[in-house]
Amino acid sequence: MKTDFKKTLDSYRARVAELRVLEVPPLQYLMVDGHGDPNTAVEYADAIAALYPVAYALKFLSRRELDRDYVVPPLEALWWAEDHALFTSARDKSRWDWTAMILTPDWITAEQVAGAVAGAAAKTDPSPALDRLRLETLAEGRCVQTLHVGPYDAEAAVLANLHERFLPATGLRPRGKHHEIYLSDPRRVDPARLRTILRQPVEAV
Repeated sequence: MKTDFKKTLDSYRARVAELRVLEVPPLQYLMVDGHGDPNTAVEYADAIAALYPVAYALKFLSRRELDRDYVVPPLEALWWAEDHALFTSARDKSRWDWTAMILTPDWITAEQVAGAVAGAAAKTDPSPALDRLRLETLAEGRCVQTLHVGPYDAEAAVLANLHERFLPATGLRPRGKHHEIYLSDPRRVDPARLRTILRQPVEAV
């Protein structure tokens, strides 16, 4: 049976207009760091071009050698900046830092990832970001998340509500980096229908 983590992990469940507090377990990801506007930065395109070949190589290896098949999870990203207003009011993407990433099953090892990276690097026109790709466990713990449907630039109002109203009202404060999970492919889905989970790790005040 093919595992689909979007269906088996509670951390992939979210609803529009519902800000839910949940505990996210430690999960391992393929990660690539970078800086700048994801719509225009070559660095971001290179990161995506590095992540997907490695993610699919690991999926096929797992199915072939371990008899464990799974659906490659969606693209995710961590975002941060010196000034949080760059996410809510100003939305100056050129000043954003980010980590693009794809969830990887816990039975996949660092050695297998290294082999997949080497295989991708040996192909024609490999992404220069392969040199920066790593396997890392992310332990977010207590988080608040919701589902946003619509263009990415329309997230600002949702994030402002989360940070300026919901967190103070519930005795929580941000801890860690803003996290987005892209459930839709922007190349195939109209911007008005894009589905994105917005997550913020939190702690008690």
